[in-house]
Amino acid sequence: MRVCVVLGLVLLPAGCAGGPALETRDAVTAPPGNSKDLVVGSAGFTESDLLAQMYALLLRHAGYGTRLLTVANRELYEPALESGQIDVVPEYAATFADWLNAKENGPDAAPVGSPDLRTTMAALRRLAGPRGLTVLDPGRAVDQNAFAVAGSYAREHRLRTLSDLGRSGLPVRLAAGDECVQRPYCEPGLKEVYGIDITGIDPKGVGTTQAKKAVQSGQDQMVLTTTTDATLSEFGLVILADDKHLQNADYVVPVVNRARVGAQGVTRVLDRVNEVLTTADLASLNQQVDSWRRLPEDVARAYLKEQGLL
Repeated sequence: MRVCVVLGLVLLPAGCAGGPALETRDAVTAPPGNSKDLVVGSAGFTESDLLAQMYALLLRHAGYGTRLLTVANRELYEPALESGQIDVVPEYAATFADWLNAKENGPDAAPVGSPDLRTTMAALRRLAGPRGLTVLDPGRAVDQNAFAVAGSYAREHRLRTLSDLGRSGLPVRLAAGDECVQRPYCEPGLKEVYGIDITGIDPKGVGTTQAKKAVQSGQDQMVLTTTTDATLSEFGLVILADDKHLQNADYVVPVVNRARVGAQGVTRVLDRVNEVLTTADLASLNQQVDSWRRLPEDVARAYLKEQGLL
């Protein structure tokens, strides 16, 4: 038995055990709602907190009442989104599509997320709709897996892209999670798509300080991180471009409960930040929180004011 409790709030999980609950299916045929009192969800890590704060600030500015709820587990916040206990949450297109697909069709279901954004969004909306969820249009910001090397190493071997590294024939020990050995976007993809000579996986995690230090020191040659990693420059690391598009289209997308806030009012508000927020912006905002120790709300507010949105 799974009890979904967060911060003292009992989340009643529509669909925690399989397909959508009956009330969620019924809500799909109802007119899209435009509730004025909204709960904005965050997954509890820096980037999700920043995005949730931006959503809440913009919605409040537009006349909505908002409060934030941090639920650091998709297994909890997605059912709460289905049931209307959370109204809107920032998500990532390919990751969320694959998660919903596994929830609907089992953990061994073939992935539906892909490097192609249109294909990914079509699959995501097809899966989200029957659960009473509306996926808004993706913004410009994308948080994908990425591979970084030491800047000095890149200069010495004239590396700008992962194709450059493959052509170089250099042996590469990769700092990553131990699952990298099996994941198609990681060791298998680097070998098959780019021809990179991966000699071993150093299981130090994805983008951890320990992993970055291993590459900085030369113990490893490359680290698995993300495109919005805020601290790469502190370790003298640079990302090699994924020029053959190995990674999935993990663009930032707001997802809302249709029966509660599926009307155009919320969509118009959230589209405003989607139109301006870039991957580079998101990395900079992450850095202000993670490295400069500023509060996500303050960083989010300053950015929205700078963009003329508040």
